[in-house]
Amino acid sequence: MTSSSVSAGSAGEPSTAEVSSAEVSTAELVEQLRADRLWLLQQIDGGRWPELRLDLAALERELGQVLEQAQEKLNLGGNR
Repeated sequence: MTSSSVSAGSAGEPSTAEVSSAEVSTAELVEQLRADRLWLLQQIDGGRWPELRLDLAALERELGQVLEQAQEKLNLGGNR
């Protein structure tokens, strides 16, 4: 494993470069989760895993809500 060091700005907060990098990583993660959610929805609609359909549909809805909240926070953070 490789180790990483995190340098902090004043008051123990990440530096501006680290925040930008974290925002890009978070945005990429949200987009990947959106793609995974779409894939899951396509699988459910296609009749895959019929015995789990209700649970997977509930999971898909919850994931959608979490992704919406994450997107809202990302947009708010970008407008500061």
